[in-house]
Amino acid sequence: MEYQRYIDWIDDRIVEDSRRVVAVFLVATLIFTAGLGNISTNAGTSQFTTGLPAEEAFEQVNQEFSPAFSPDTGSTQLIQRGDNVLSKDGLLRMLRSQHRMEQKPDLRVQSTSSAASIVATKLDPTATSTEAQIRAVESATESEIDAAVRTAADENPRFTSLVSTDFNRGSASASATIGLATHEVPAGISSGSGQGGSSPLTGIQHRADYVVQSAAHGSITVFGSGIIADENSRVLVDSLLLVVPAAVLFIIFFLVVAYRDLADLVLGMVTLLMAIIWTFGFMGLAGIPFSQMLIAVPPLLLAVGIDFGIHAINRYREERQAGASLEKSMRITTDQLIVAFFIVTGTTIIGFAANLTSALPPIRDFGAVAAIGITFTFLLFGIFLPAAKVEIDRLRERYPIPTFSTHPLGEEGGALARILEGGITVANRAPLVFLALMLLLSAGSGAYATDISTTFDQTDFLPPEENPDYLMQLPEPFRPGTYTVTEQINFLEDNFGSTQSGQTTVYLERPMRQDGALESIYRASEDPPDTFVREDGRAKATSIVTVIQDRAARDPEFRRLVERNDANDNGVPDDNIGAVYEYLLDSSSRDRTLQYLGDDYRNARIVYTVEADADNGAVTDDTQALANEFRYTAVATGSIVVFQAVSNLILESAITSLAVALAGTGIYLVLVYRLFEGRPSLGVANLVPIVVTVCLIAGTMRYLGIPFNAITATILAITIGLGVDYSVHVTHRFADEIHQKPLQQALEATVRGTGGALLGSMLTTTSGIGVLALAIFPALGQFGILTGISIVYAFLTSVFLLPSVLVVWDGVTNYDQPLQRLFDLGSPQQPVKPTEGDD
Repeated sequence: MEYQRYIDWIDDRIVEDSRRVVAVFLVATLIFTAGLGNISTNAGTSQFTTGLPAEEAFEQVNQEFSPAFSPDTGSTQLIQRGDNVLSKDGLLRMLRSQHRMEQKPDLRVQSTSSAASIVATKLDPTATSTEAQIRAVESATESEIDAAVRTAADENPRFTSLVSTDFNRGSASASATIGLATHEVPAGISSGSGQGGSSPLTGIQHRADYVVQSAAHGSITVFGSGIIADENSRVLVDSLLLVVPAAVLFIIFFLVVAYRDLADLVLGMVTLLMAIIWTFGFMGLAGIPFSQMLIAVPPLLLAVGIDFGIHAINRYREERQAGASLEKSMRITTDQLIVAFFIVTGTTIIGFAANLTSALPPIRDFGAVAAIGITFTFLLFGIFLPAAKVEIDRLRERYPIPTFSTHPLGEEGGALARILEGGITVANRAPLVFLALMLLLSAGSGAYATDISTTFDQTDFLPPEENPDYLMQLPEPFRPGTYTVTEQINFLEDNFGSTQSGQTTVYLERPMRQDGALESIYRASEDPPDTFVREDGRAKATSIVTVIQDRAARDPEFRRLVERNDANDNGVPDDNIGAVYEYLLDSSSRDRTLQYLGDDYRNARIVYTVEADADNGAVTDDTQALANEFRYTAVATGSIVVFQAVSNLILESAITSLAVALAGTGIYLVLVYRLFEGRPSLGVANLVPIVVTVCLIAGTMRYLGIPFNAITATILAITIGLGVDYSVHVTHRFADEIHQKPLQQALEATVRGTGGALLGSMLTTTSGIGVLALAIFPALGQFGILTGISIVYAFLTSVFLLPSVLVVWDGVTNYDQPLQRLFDLGSPQQPVKPTEGDD
């Protein structure tokens, strides 16, 4: 066969030029090591939204309604808690914190606002500065303050949005309130992220926290995008510090059990390390940033690498145990395993590369890096490790290097072999019945899995509110840090009707000078959907209409202009709208006007406040429905709409990558088995346990309540990529054995020889990948759990189900009367009928 020439050439290089092969691979490792220093990091949700049409539309709207060449802004929340934050002491703590922040130039505070500021202006309408507001509260009595709180609640809708939902008007009390500080930062960067996933506001907000803590005596917490970005980065690093050492410990333990020889153990570990260096060195050289998703790549490479290493050493030991020489044993091993590794590598690459179909950049990066890493793993374990093993054993023949064990796992007569042969027993007695039952179970599991939920939320990338006690008992540097973001987010959602992020936007394109343009915006807030926050029966919204109303409330001249052009006396101009706009643009309201009105008067932005606990999908649907009610073009946008678009793409990505991976794997297996064995139908048999494994893991996801999210969306394609590893080794070994042995003996040799290696690989990789459950943010922990379970399923279906599939395949393809062969299970095994290909 043509391909055999290439395998023979590789055999010659491994056996005859082993020292040169080892040297070449070590030099390549040095080259890739140089790329490690170029790796940058990328964390948080922005990596998933970049480039999406919804996100680009949102950015376009933000740019359209930001004044040209003006400084950008970022905001900080001041979260105050106490028995009564609206008492005199509570109000003063908030105002003094605001004032202290305003006095620090490095905080670049542009303005501050709070419920305390609103109450102070009710006490003294002339108190326009924070310093004057402090004096107003200091000079007021408790009863005057209570009266001012009630007045603020009645007259200023913003006041109620800044105090917690337990606000009691009668006692003028609340347990929490939010203040807001706006910072001026260089244009164009407030919404971006810096190196390593940090935010330009991170340093500002950490310094603000120190200032506020001293002013408020610990009763106020600083919160904002800078704090969130910083915690994203710290969680990434802390997760690596937990996962990598734990994975190494588990892997070393199980490799000791699998290899039972120090030299082989060291060789396997060094080769695994080289695979990681090559992959991450490539990332650095290619400029691919390291993100939360890529934390999963090292365990996946370890999974495949461990499997390849154990199979190579185990197969080599089988031949040495049978009395073959060193050179002949390695040639037999590489003859068989190079083909098996090639098939496994191809199918694994297809499974991982299927994620390149995703519209989400981090998932595409994950698919590309994982596929490249698997290719490197194939080269290292298929060529470098055998060559190094030859060198080590030659040294053993010349020097007294200790050898601890040369026995393969699952050798004949052992207890392990008897357990592994359970699948053969079932295959001999009732293969069709067992196969039918497994297919029914798979169909039921797949149907059950159709209700798996899909989510995309910032909290997927954040740690839990409280770290488990066993993690907090770890010594430094492995003990995770203290995290507050999740607690703050939960507190805001539980105690306030709406949070800062609880907004959705409608972008309206129409001539805004036309009569009735403002009335259409005003009418859109009537009878709002349940997900929108209501004020006096209307949607709580901010738009050019609210800018006009706010200006009219404090400017008598402008109020008269509005009243002259207000046909129905509802405070919204109907005629001469251009004059109204010109007045606003010539006044101190210019900047705020341009936040909601295009400078050419041809578009407008309307921002609606939504309930904090509202489902993103429902908010998106309601916003789109509202946008459809406008006569002219209106687009639903905003961060919630963008996040929902990502959520939809996650589900689409999971389904598409699964379909691509299954189709690609099926076609590939049929082609390679046609090429290498002349039996394309073996590829179909090989695919059966993979399909069963995918169905079972999907059903398990729903049973465990694990949704598709930015991390777990890849799990189905990855299950194919990893699961096929196990079934290929069994099928390919069976294809080799069936040429020389009857069916029963071929199955026994396959399961004994390959099953033992698969068990060692399964235990090692399950523990190595399972340690991702220790990762501090939930999505990655869920990914680790699912990947570990999928490997167990792949092992079980390959060792216990695949023998029945192969018996059925043998009966269908190798006998003149396949049905009689399948049901006549009590007759002695017959030798396989020689064939050139499938009947």
